[in-house]
Amino acid sequence: MNALPPANDLPLEFDAACYRSTYPDLSVMSDELLLSHYRQWGRAEGRRTNSLRCRGDFTALIRPHLSALEIGPFNAPILSGPQVRYFDVLTKPELVARAGEHGLDPSTIPDIHHVSPTGDLDSIGETFDVVVSSHNIEHSPDFIHHLACVERRLKPGGRYFVIVPDKRYCFDYYIAESTIADVLDAHASARRVHTLRAVIEHVALTTHNGCVRHWAGDHGPAPALATERVAHALELYRNSAGRYLDVHAWYFTPASMRAIMAMLVALGHCRLRPLRLYDTLRDHNEFWMVLEKPA
Repeated sequence: MNALPPANDLPLEFDAACYRSTYPDLSVMSDELLLSHYRQWGRAEGRRTNSLRCRGDFTALIRPHLSALEIGPFNAPILSGPQVRYFDVLTKPELVARAGEHGLDPSTIPDIHHVSPTGDLDSIGETFDVVVSSHNIEHSPDFIHHLACVERRLKPGGRYFVIVPDKRYCFDYYIAESTIADVLDAHASARRVHTLRAVIEHVALTTHNGCVRHWAGDHGPAPALATERVAHALELYRNSAGRYLDVHAWYFTPASMRAIMAMLVALGHCRLRPLRLYDTLRDHNEFWMVLEKPA
């Protein structure tokens, strides 16, 4: 296996020196006061606490020589090169057709090496140094099962780099945060397809997706239970016949993800060790997480 960088090579979640230099109004504060400031005000303000300024900085932490699996690249793959394999619930021709439906450029869709209509990562026979997922983890009907499948795809000491939508700054704003009870219930039920509830929430209870507007406090009007939207959700669910539906099952914030991951590890439901979880930056709609498989 190609050597992964040690965990201390990853930027700190909170780097007092970076926080101080980025915000001159805080320059006279001690490290302890800076951390207190961040916890009280800076986190809610989306202030930057380390060297990561954007998702490109986060994904640049993935060393290019490592073997990698990228889940759900669609037309914007994060990784490229001969060492990368791509997984999706759709074939490349199906993704090209979908891109056309949404007015997106299909020319950037990569070849899909592994396809499972149900999102079954266990259908892949390879293991990798790195697994990467952007705005995919929230689609998994059984969150615990997904983490276990990723673990099986990783070599010892391998890492899972995850980009997760923050429900406070996307179209999920008005939907309640997922809890540990939700996560454990889905796993106990061995859930492999989305529930009717998830389909109704995604189709009928979402709002606008403008993260800058959300950060400014403009969340749009609370979705009304319009009969036609709920009826459309019911139709989608009934016609799916057990097939995968492209809806969210989970609604996370950095705080809720930290708490859920800590609980899953403590309960023995997840062997992937959280190394870093970077809070959502101002005017962004996602946070970033790195998990590691035991060596």
